[in-house]
Amino acid sequence: MREDVDHHIADALSRPALVRLDSRTLCLRFETMKVASALEAVRHLLERGTIARGDTLVDSSSGIYAHALALACHRHGLHCHIVASTTVDLTLRTQLEILGATVEPMPPSPSLKLDQSRRVARVREILRDHPRHHWMRQYHDDVHYRGYRPIADLIRSHADCSRLSVVGGVGTGASTGALTSFLRETAPEVELVGVQPFDSVTFGSEHVHDPEIIIAGIGSSIPFGNVDHTLYDTVHWFGFDAALSGSVALLREHAIFAGLSAGAAYLAARWEQRLDPDRHVVVLAPDTGHRYVDAAYSRHAEAPAPEDLRPRQISSLSDMDLPWSRMRWNRAEAPPNAAVSRPIPVAS
Repeated sequence: MREDVDHHIADALSRPALVRLDSRTLCLRFETMKVASALEAVRHLLERGTIARGDTLVDSSSGIYAHALALACHRHGLHCHIVASTTVDLTLRTQLEILGATVEPMPPSPSLKLDQSRRVARVREILRDHPRHHWMRQYHDDVHYRGYRPIADLIRSHADCSRLSVVGGVGTGASTGALTSFLRETAPEVELVGVQPFDSVTFGSEHVHDPEIIIAGIGSSIPFGNVDHTLYDTVHWFGFDAALSGSVALLREHAIFAGLSAGAAYLAARWEQRLDPDRHVVVLAPDTGHRYVDAAYSRHAEAPAPEDLRPRQISSLSDMDLPWSRMRWNRAEAPPNAAVSRPIPVAS
């Protein structure tokens, strides 16, 4: 008899719910998306002998990856040390500590940019003092691509990839980049639509400041080696108001309670389908909306109606502006401030 029982909660969390929103739209809804990535990365590193049971894994995180890595370490008998962003709230920190992770919070910071730079600098200090710790390098190590192959197979089995767009937050590049890369192995025509906040170097929006930016996890003040810009066909940049509009609409219309990046992706997907009515889309919802309740969802009455919003269509990065901009990227190279010294290949 086949046993359909998971032996650790991380195994269950690594699988998303695939929800059909309408005849042309699927939503990949995760509780914590990066569990799929972290769990397979840790398993692969153990199998390869790079790490061993009892070792300490360390990384910086704004929240989702911290939870994912702590679960993977718990699953495989490893120690976990997280340098935590100021966006990691008490609920998540308490979970991490009970799971056995050591949580080192950053002091309050006037900006997410400074917070991110401080976290990476602190990780380097820890490695200097503890050279046997293993830095997971979620921003740069392509081992984090590997866990998304089964999810690409899931999409392939339920969607017509010949007219498909994957729409989701760029973040560290592993989720949307890996999914699309694996889908393009059998359907090269799959399009990738990346979602970014303003004030991020990844796709050149660092010159546009959003005073309310709290879309943690999908922007960056530093270049990310796992982002392969040449995978992306279109990019949408969102400010807080537009992302909140999409998040409220996703909950109101489909009962999916997700983070702000999912709301932004939902709004971007609706627009892409408006431009091409025959287009099918998969929208990524990487996490739940719980950590955004006070700062975002509690203001749902202020959210503009999605039908009242439209992106500013731009052909140059210098032309972007709040609250929402869109540009055909056409699989171009990274902008200067986002370039890394070497390309990051897709893990096999």
